[in-house]
Amino acid sequence: MGIISAIGNNVAENFRSLVEGKKGITTISKINTIHKDVIKVGEIGYTNSQLEHILGLTPDNNYSRTGLIGAIAAKEAFANAGIKDINAFKTGLISATSVGGMDMTEKYYYDYLEHETHRRYIASHHAGDSTQKIAEQLGIDKSLVTTISTACSSAANAIMLGARLIKSGQLDRVIVGGSDCMSKFTINGFKTLMILSDTYNTPFDENRKGLNLGEAAAFLVLESDAVVKAENKPVLGYVKGYGNANDAFHQTASSDHGDGATLAMEKALKVAGYTPKDIDYINAHGTATGNNDLSEGRAIIRVFGEEVPDFSSTKAYTGHTLAAAGAIEAVYSILAMQNNVIFPNLNFKTQMKEFNITPQLELKEKELQTVMSNSFGFGGNCSTVIFSKNQ
Repeated sequence: MGIISAIGNNVAENFRSLVEGKKGITTISKINTIHKDVIKVGEIGYTNSQLEHILGLTPDNNYSRTGLIGAIAAKEAFANAGIKDINAFKTGLISATSVGGMDMTEKYYYDYLEHETHRRYIASHHAGDSTQKIAEQLGIDKSLVTTISTACSSAANAIMLGARLIKSGQLDRVIVGGSDCMSKFTINGFKTLMILSDTYNTPFDENRKGLNLGEAAAFLVLESDAVVKAENKPVLGYVKGYGNANDAFHQTASSDHGDGATLAMEKALKVAGYTPKDIDYINAHGTATGNNDLSEGRAIIRVFGEEVPDFSSTKAYTGHTLAAAGAIEAVYSILAMQNNVIFPNLNFKTQMKEFNITPQLELKEKELQTVMSNSFGFGGNCSTVIFSKNQ
């Protein structure tokens, strides 16, 4: 696994922040926007120049911030997996993004017709460019390299597709995840939707005011049983179940009754061969918007009935990292499972009046065998992935 987020520049730093309850939400410092004193966000500490230095890039590069943080996280995952020869097995890359390279094209938009200096960033605008950059950094050039962009469910869908490609025998190893940086476009877009908070986001709280945008990247290395056996590798966890559904309810809002979320969770349980009682912890999507938390809470009750397992949202730590969220929270789910701990749902004060389920509010030690992670996106694209210690 590899990750970079507002609460840490690698897996170890992220885990330390999670157990210490350390939030990464601040006022905006790296983007010159009229909203910088109005909203809070989850920014990565490094500047673009620092990221370029870490990757050893020349000054004439055309990496977007999405590509930079994506390459950092993917290289950590690559190293963590102990991959010696990338071409020894059929290896692919599936990366998710929604911002793509627009952080740079919007920055120099008015400059293109006047000067050639920054025109190179036009070529890195499209969503697939950051994926290609990550593939080049890893040395993947002879296999499947593709991009998924289904809004907030993107990285969960990348994990799902990677698992299916291995299961079908088309690939032996797939590096899956996502990367999204902060941009004016997303800040302005979410501001227009009136779902940004001017304070710390409060998932599943009655008085939630909206989400904090975050930027992050995370990748996981999925390998077939044959690769694990051939290279005698330790296994961090197994992808046991996955489900994707679309409730087609609204362009941005989820169904009031959680129809898509319910279907996604039920499908994931079916693929895993599990019953609801087999799930020990749910890493909820939990964006702290009025619509999502009501919709997801109702869906959880529909699936789990009277015996809802412990659940919490980690977005109060990182902000909502958009297309990267499914990978960020997959890493957090694996860390929870490995360390038998449930991360607290920060900032919660008041119980929602629509139902009586309450997220886990304190750091809790508990033996975890299975963790469910939810990622629900615009357009009703809902995805659930289940991880387990056991094969």
